[in-house]
Amino acid sequence: MTDPINRPAGDAGINRVVLAYSGGLDTSVILKWLQQTYGCEVVTFTADLGQGEELEPARKKALDAGVKPEHIFIDDLREEFVADYVFPMMRANALYEGLYLLGTSIARPLIAKRQIEIARQVGADAVSHGATGKGNDQVRFELGYYALAPDIKVIAPWREWDLTSRTKLIEFAEQHQIQVAKDKRGEAPFSTDANLLHTSSEGKVLEDPWDEVPDYVYSRTVNPEDAPDTPETITIDFERGDGVALNGEAMSPATLLTALNELGRRHGIGRLDLVENRFVGMKSRGMYETPGGTIYHLAHRGIEQITLDRGAAHLKDELMPRYAELLYNGLWFSPEREMLQAAIDHSQEKVAGTVRLKLYKGSVIVTGRRSPNSLYSEKVVTFEDDQGAYDQRDAAGFIKLNALRLRLLGRRDRP
Repeated sequence: MTDPINRPAGDAGINRVVLAYSGGLDTSVILKWLQQTYGCEVVTFTADLGQGEELEPARKKALDAGVKPEHIFIDDLREEFVADYVFPMMRANALYEGLYLLGTSIARPLIAKRQIEIARQVGADAVSHGATGKGNDQVRFELGYYALAPDIKVIAPWREWDLTSRTKLIEFAEQHQIQVAKDKRGEAPFSTDANLLHTSSEGKVLEDPWDEVPDYVYSRTVNPEDAPDTPETITIDFERGDGVALNGEAMSPATLLTALNELGRRHGIGRLDLVENRFVGMKSRGMYETPGGTIYHLAHRGIEQITLDRGAAHLKDELMPRYAELLYNGLWFSPEREMLQAAIDHSQEKVAGTVRLKLYKGSVIVTGRRSPNSLYSEKVVTFEDDQGAYDQRDAAGFIKLNALRLRLLGRRDRP
């Protein structure tokens, strides 16, 4: 029997499709649209990535739309998300365009992977998502699908249908008795995406890059001006480049990030107003809140400062922009990302120890770091008598050798 997910190219028949389903307006409309347009059975997949929303209502909405109970998947992926996606990315200190901690980007490959697994499990012909034709997510989802199932059919409704506005979506929903939340009946002030690492907001009130982000847009952090007037000091323990404990208490990856999110929320940490270059070619303005991730990122850099050799540390910093761009562009499953990951993970073998940080009104300050694998030698670096640990006279030859080419250039080019 032919595996439905690997049907020959050109076979247009679609009997069953796995939809990445949130239960919100867009994906609820997509569910009905798929049933009508393709006459197919829809399987819904809702991922719990720590977005902080009750997900069971999605089950009821899917049931109301005629989805079979056995074809409704709601999976808690929080630990897998942090351990297998967020932490590997954090080992690289990845920042897109020097600022963005890639909170949306890093979630998409996991969702794509689980969709393909479900498609194989239920014998689906296709997968579908709710990303628009203007954004990066369509690319991220689909590159993941094709990497894992090269012959899978992909249905992207926003690139096919004529429901080109929120008003039309609502009209379609009302015509088909699809429940529409009251706050969706007008033009939404902005759109959001959330998971355990971050919340992103874009559109509407955020589209003019000159206008300051209204305070009501922020949902995961207090205004730094309203944060406590007293700093809070914490410690994070690392082993092989991954966080394993907070204030001496051992924690799983997702538990640790959840605890750091609460600390970051309280102290107004992790807000970013960014105009970025999308993979599809346009610039967009977004507001990101990454409270726990911001703390964790700076802590990881802190422990690397004393455990990584200069050459390894500087090479990592050279590789990081390329690694971050691969993630941003949806190439998590590419061989080049895996090659870079192998090098990055090798560099983390001795990245272990404790970092102390001070949290205060939107800022994170590393105030201490220690490691059994530290390369920092107080005996060598001291300004006091080093008892012969370092012979300062050696620097003369070092400088002369490094200056040789400059001296030759100077002699040649001197007027």
